[in-house]
Amino acid sequence: MEHRSLPPDFPSLSSRFRRGAAGLVLAGMTVLAGCAAPPAPDVNDPYEAANRRTHEFNRSLDRALVRPAATAYVTVLPAPVTQGVSNFAGNLGLPSTVANALLQARFADAAHNTSRFLVNSTIGIGGLFDPAGAMGLTEREADFGGTLHAWGMGEGAYLELPFIGPSTERDALGLVVDTLADPLDHMLPKPERYYAKAAKIGSKLGDRGRYADTVDSILYESADSYAQARLLYLQNRRYELGQEVSDDAFVDPYEDIYAD
Repeated sequence: MEHRSLPPDFPSLSSRFRRGAAGLVLAGMTVLAGCAAPPAPDVNDPYEAANRRTHEFNRSLDRALVRPAATAYVTVLPAPVTQGVSNFAGNLGLPSTVANALLQARFADAAHNTSRFLVNSTIGIGGLFDPAGAMGLTEREADFGGTLHAWGMGEGAYLELPFIGPSTERDALGLVVDTLADPLDHMLPKPERYYAKAAKIGSKLGDRGRYADTVDSILYESADSYAQARLLYLQNRRYELGQEVSDDAFVDPYEDIYAD
């Protein structure tokens, strides 16, 4: 299974920040300690009514803003430009991925992704190009939700998050920690930090534009788009984490339809 990754300067985060992240982790572990991940295709969705309202908000946002912006983005800009933005954004995410691989004791993956980061940051001109991929150094993904899974935490209840989309209690906590603990976000000076955020937004718009047919079929052509998105997210996420999924499990090419 391919996984994502962090350079050695990750520990340079401020002690105040590290304490805050640790507090979030401990709080989340206390809340979710009793949650056991239900075997696929079981769905633990006690908040379905609220989740469906959030889903409708997300669909409205996609219809009114995200889909038109994504269509314009991939139509107006040449493919090499949008690919370069995606490459750059992906390279920025590697330090966080390396950190999570280390926390999961996946040391070979951490070394692999560190090599990818170094190659693309130098030969790839800051990550605009992907020579590491041509060398076989493809990204091996890892995130803090996966770290919590490796530490034995169950996925908890299914959630649909505003602006972000399908998630679970465990993955929502992981997203918060990943966002706050992103080492480059704390190391980059201004205005480079804003360029990095803009690149990440551009990358997500590019994903939405490239996978428009798939996403549209889920959001606007399904008999029950909420249930379809929930099923695809849970099956794909469990598959990523090496859990057993049903025989008809389907790995969605656009893993998170709202791309957190």
